[in-house]
Amino acid sequence: MAFPERFLNLPDYAFPRLRKLLDSHKPGGEPVAMTIGEPTHPMPDFVGPILAANLSGFGVYPPNDGTPELLTAISGWIARRYGVNVTENRLMALNGTREGLFNALVALSPETKNGQRPVVLMPNPFYQVYAVAALTVGADPVYVPAIAANGFLPDYASLPPDVLNRVTAAYICSPANPQGAVASREYWANLLALAEKHDFILFADECYSEIWRTAPPPGILQVAAETGANPERVFSFHSLSKRSNLPGLRSGFVAGGPLGIAQIRKLRSFAGAPLPLPIQRVSEAAWADEAHVQASLALYHEKFAIAAQVFSGLQGFDLPEGGFFLWLPVEDGEAAALRLWRETGVRVLPGAYLSRDVNGENPGKGYIRVALVAPKQEMQRGLITLRDCLY
Repeated sequence: MAFPERFLNLPDYAFPRLRKLLDSHKPGGEPVAMTIGEPTHPMPDFVGPILAANLSGFGVYPPNDGTPELLTAISGWIARRYGVNVTENRLMALNGTREGLFNALVALSPETKNGQRPVVLMPNPFYQVYAVAALTVGADPVYVPAIAANGFLPDYASLPPDVLNRVTAAYICSPANPQGAVASREYWANLLALAEKHDFILFADECYSEIWRTAPPPGILQVAAETGANPERVFSFHSLSKRSNLPGLRSGFVAGGPLGIAQIRKLRSFAGAPLPLPIQRVSEAAWADEAHVQASLALYHEKFAIAAQVFSGLQGFDLPEGGFFLWLPVEDGEAAALRLWRETGVRVLPGAYLSRDVNGENPGKGYIRVALVAPKQEMQRGLITLRDCLY
């Protein structure tokens, strides 16, 4: 049986690659997992009672787009967080952001652009679903370096006009995974202007927006409102996974222009799976409550302080502005991850597994990604062990 050739050149997903690299070797010490971005802070205490009170909801088909109560809760959170009024016809509930980031491109990217094969832009390193979505719609993924020289945010405006004129959509993650860089209001405004000039859509992956170090990151929705951008060019994706420490809930949303959201909803009605009703009830409460978010953020601030102390004086080390990953410079990320596992039992992710080779260069090769999600004492032990092994 022949399989689609467009997927044959994709490397394995990052974590199967990591297992192939490490699992044939014994750990050199008590294992410390610092690879996957799976929050371990306490989930909100209202989750269990709300689920229990709504168990009968598993016996009915859930609303495709989200309950009116959930959409109202999301709209209210956007208004409080960004000062923007987003009506319910501009929202759709998601099974986490990965589903939405993929399906939005399927729903909205045209088959051609100016008579040519379309292009989808994405940062490099990047969340792997961006590339798979581009290949699925028959577009050329263009990987744009997000490196120290440009503040770890891709400079899409530097691309040639003939490429920009083929672009149908551009992905951007802020705070960035893995580097933690935050898009400023100026960055968002310039990107919106570029999208208007070359007629493409922006997909803003903002699932780390509520984990920040010095100030809440500005969002694309607020900058779009401030600059008067066409709402059909802007689609923002958020999740309860990181904000509310509920990665297993698989609950998030997309906000955008009403015409685009209608297309995404239509695709979901044929080929998607709406959130079970009890999950939607929990999500309503989570978007309406900030106390648990502030408590979790305080823990991350303590973790940032620990990391700053452990790596004080290390050349090339910078604390992230947002998110919960350290992007640590090493000579070779794969070799460093293997050495660290074999000698200490600390498990990290090679940066190259989040990046693609372009013109013989991989912008993630000289880094490892370290997740600050374990309990504080375990995390501190892992960071000290890592430092003493590699630096």
